[in-house]
Amino acid sequence: MVRKKHKVRQALPKKEEIDTFFDRKSCEEIPVIKKLVLKPAGYPLRAIGEANPPIIISDNPELFEVYAREQWSGYIVSEGSFLFDQFLYPDFAFQVIKLQVKKNYTTGKISVDTRIVLENRIEPIKLEYPKVYFKDIVGNQEGKDKCRVIMKYLKEPERFAKWVPKNILFYGPPGTGKTMMARALACETEVPILLTKATELIGLHVGDGARRIHQLYSVAKENTPSIIFIDELDAIALDRRFQSIRGDVSEVVSALLSELDGLNSVFGVITICATNAPSLLDPAVRNRFEEEIKFNLPTFEERLQILKHYSEESPIKITADLSQLAKETNDFSGRELKDKLIKGAIHLAILRDKPIIDSDLFKEVLHRIQQDKLKTQKNKIMYG
Repeated sequence: MVRKKHKVRQALPKKEEIDTFFDRKSCEEIPVIKKLVLKPAGYPLRAIGEANPPIIISDNPELFEVYAREQWSGYIVSEGSFLFDQFLYPDFAFQVIKLQVKKNYTTGKISVDTRIVLENRIEPIKLEYPKVYFKDIVGNQEGKDKCRVIMKYLKEPERFAKWVPKNILFYGPPGTGKTMMARALACETEVPILLTKATELIGLHVGDGARRIHQLYSVAKENTPSIIFIDELDAIALDRRFQSIRGDVSEVVSALLSELDGLNSVFGVITICATNAPSLLDPAVRNRFEEEIKFNLPTFEERLQILKHYSEESPIKITADLSQLAKETNDFSGRELKDKLIKGAIHLAILRDKPIIDSDLFKEVLHRIQQDKLKTQKNKIMYG
């Protein structure tokens, strides 16, 4: 293949730019790189709300090397430079993390003799052993009861025979304790939990998503008894009427259905999925869950209990009327009470060197939160 002259713009570590035409004359004095090590860096842009950048790997290092030389031969790079793919994944960036070149040189030219290696660093699926207990969770008694049934199954499976609890769906507004409940179950039963978001199971090309699903269950089966928790299930299991929103994820759904159906079932693997929008789920997926447990926003008594619990852990003494505060936070989730209201008050008190957190300071924080909520609601109305 004869490559035409082309202009290259590449980013260097010092944020300088080189504009150069590659030909024999301009490249004579630039040393050839002996070995080049690249790592996937991702796309330069992504839409807000998208998950982690896609993972690029190569199953055949020699084939990748030929592919890389074909498009980057003649390029001048140094450590930290970016090379952009032009063919399979246009504009996907690879960063130079190491290069071997002549002594005293930090920059070199890629040639047909350059060894090019892709560093594949795929994070393994991690088993977690949380330290969260049911006593730490306020409310959601139905969820606790179901979890206690699962606890009995994991400790005395013979009592259940073929009637084992397997697939459970948690649903409800964000911040109502769905993930926390799954963590507490793992902690109370002293078994590992595999936590993932559905968006992390979507592959870049055909077959990736299904492999990730099967890998997830493979790790769980190797560590039985264990719990799999998949959050934001609606990201992959949308009703077919809404599939155009997420694109074609049918292979991921098919792989998940095969695991939920127990086609490769092994004793002691419990699947818990969570969603904020159960009405958007594909009926074929939703039908696989033996039980759906709703997580509601906390009641007045529960909000008061949450506020008292976290107020006791505050590094600054809280003198505010928590009962009144509970009345004014009717639409707050447990997470909002902790992370927005109480944490916000603590940070504001530290900023102002306040020795105590009184009702006035809480009112100020509460007003800010409510204003933010109003802005969010207006944006939803305007932009959908």
